[in-house]
Amino acid sequence: MADVLVLYYSRGGSVAALARQIARGIESIDGMTARLRTVPPVAPTTTTASPPVPEDGAPYVTKADLAECAGVALGSPTRFGNMAAPMKHFLDTTGAEWASGTLVGKPAAVFTSTASMHGGQESTLLSMHLPLLHHGCLIVGLPFSEAALSSTRSGGTPYGASHVAGASDDATLSEDEKALAQALGRRLADVARRLG
Repeated sequence: MADVLVLYYSRGGSVAALARQIARGIESIDGMTARLRTVPPVAPTTTTASPPVPEDGAPYVTKADLAECAGVALGSPTRFGNMAAPMKHFLDTTGAEWASGTLVGKPAAVFTSTASMHGGQESTLLSMHLPLLHHGCLIVGLPFSEAALSSTRSGGTPYGASHVAGASDDATLSEDEKALAQALGRRLADVARRLG
C-alpha cells in the first residue's frame, strides 16, 4: 500500500470535510491509502504553544510524512485570496526537504474553502501550487471531463477542489463539491500509483 498525504489546515471544519472526501477518492484506488494530517495553528505571540497532539481530528504533520508519501493533497481555507498562515508557516519550514528533493516527481493537488463564491478560491489554489512547483511536484487538477465541474453552482475549479461555506461557515458540502473532491483524490492516487 502506498500513502497519499492529505495535509490541511481547517479552522471551521470545511477544509477538513473536503479532506475526508479527497481521502475517500484516494482509497477507492487499489493499493492506495490516505494519510490525513494537519498543521498546527500559529499565534501572533511566540509564547503561545500549540498542544503536542491535536485535541481531535488528524494528527500534526511531520517531515517524515512528506518523505514517506507517494503524493500530496494540500488544503487551506482562503485568507484574502491566499492560503492561511498556518499552512504557509509549515511550508516555510520545508527548506531542507526542498534542498534534498523530498517531493521531486511526486504528484500534488490542492483544495480550499471560502465564505463566498467570489472569495478568492482560484487565487488561493494557485498560491498553493507555487511552493509545490518549487518542490518539484507534478500538479494534478480537475479536468472538465468531470461533469460536475461544468454544472456546479457551488465549489469546484479545474485548479483543485473547493467549497463555498457561506457567511455562517457551513461545513456541509454540496453533492457537486463531494463528487469533485473525490474525483480529485482518485486522480491524484491514480497518478501516484502509475508513477510508483
